[in-house]
Amino acid sequence: MAWIFGDFHLDPERFELRHGTDPVGLEPQVLALLVHLVRHRDRMVTKDEISEKVWQGRIASDASISSRIRSARQALGDDGQQQTMIRTVHGKGFRFVADVVETAPAQVAAAITGAAPDGVLTGRPSIAILPFRPLVMAPDLAILADAIPCEIIQALSRLRWLAVIARGSSFRFRKPDPDLDLVATALGARYVLSGIVEANSRGIAVTLELADSSRNEVIWGDRIAAPLDAIDDLRNRIVAHLVTALEVYIPLNEARVAQMAPIETLDAWAHYHLGLQHLYRFTAPDNLRAKGCFERAVTLDPRFARAHAGLSFTSFLEAFLHLGPDVADARRAARHHAERGLELDPLDPFANFTMGRAHWLTNDLDVAADWLDRATRLNPNYAQGYYSSALTSMLTGNLGATKTGLDMALQLSPLDPLLYGIHGVRSQMFMQTGDYAAAARWGDRAATTPGAHYLIAMIAMAANGLAGGHEQATRWRQTVRRLKPDARAAHYFTAFPTRDTASRSRIAEELGRQGF
Repeated sequence: MAWIFGDFHLDPERFELRHGTDPVGLEPQVLALLVHLVRHRDRMVTKDEISEKVWQGRIASDASISSRIRSARQALGDDGQQQTMIRTVHGKGFRFVADVVETAPAQVAAAITGAAPDGVLTGRPSIAILPFRPLVMAPDLAILADAIPCEIIQALSRLRWLAVIARGSSFRFRKPDPDLDLVATALGARYVLSGIVEANSRGIAVTLELADSSRNEVIWGDRIAAPLDAIDDLRNRIVAHLVTALEVYIPLNEARVAQMAPIETLDAWAHYHLGLQHLYRFTAPDNLRAKGCFERAVTLDPRFARAHAGLSFTSFLEAFLHLGPDVADARRAARHHAERGLELDPLDPFANFTMGRAHWLTNDLDVAADWLDRATRLNPNYAQGYYSSALTSMLTGNLGATKTGLDMALQLSPLDPLLYGIHGVRSQMFMQTGDYAAAARWGDRAATTPGAHYLIAMIAMAANGLAGGHEQATRWRQTVRRLKPDARAAHYFTAFPTRDTASRSRIAEELGRQGF
């Protein structure tokens, strides 16, 4: 549902405000506040509710709320005197009072088919979710064979990198063991997800199978079970687990196929997936290769939002890990490419994620939190979004939100490419609370996780030193020097500008004792 009031058009699904045909630029938190006020225009919205819904449970001062209200009014041509659109209920809250006309919800665009001439995959990956097959189930449970795939389709429609075939088309293939060639030909689906639902007196289980229809290969499968009285929890787990699995296994398969094809035959999406393979290795040579892949993708398709977001990520790593010669230039490039990605597709969670991380580089943590919150609102199963939000919360001292975000990220993606970071933030959280033994344990786990870079080794070194584990701290110091001989304490605090002065001072002292 979208809303029209005056000359403005507000679309909550696109998360966009327009004045006539022109987009109105607003910070995500201001836009989220406006959406909430319009959605609940039939009543007053209290300040506590705004804090809970717009600030995601973080404490918001009256001054912060007033600042966002003022920005929303300015965007609408309203002000605190006229209050023709947003009215203040003194001491209590706010209410949206302009006349609003509701419009029909936006329609999801048809899936982009991915042809595979001569064995070369082209275009955006596409997937068909088939109705599941119930095995000897009572009628009241057999409905899950349709209900679960419907929920999966709804969740996958949030993923901007994956085209999802509409339910009305994919649900025509109900017979057991459908012919993948027929599905691929009829629906233009590169990938097909099928499943089996079975139940007995002890519980219910769902078996999932993801196939590459162009090669008749199963590339992933799993089985998830729960007691009969936990069906709702099972459905949520299936959706979350599947979205995370697709984020891993489809890009891996796309990159594998692209690597076997001549480079001149690759399209923008193939170069993008090859870039992802190098992006998460966190070394200077791999980051440079990832950058080259994303640049080729943008050359082939200048409006490829995700490729611009990938370039933002590579520039972020150059600045964050000091991989390049000019940190300031990398910082500017990270922001520029994130802005371009958002300009092309404001609903892409990855583009919003890279904008949030770009704001880390300038220590704009509150603004970073807004963009990262938006990324997880766009995709509630976005593990890296939750991890980055947790890191931001740790830096600002909100340890409750830090733990919640880390737990969610780990639950969604236990084998995530940024797993070392998830463990590293937990170690830093315990250093803030003074539990150095726990900090050392998590620091060790972080630094021994594949992909861990020198900053993670510095976390493990500091945590072990503060815990009294001097031999282990010495080993991690040697690792830091091996990974980055010129590492300094300034690198650590530039990457992790914590506002907790007490823990910052203790970590600085320990880094000094270790020779940094």
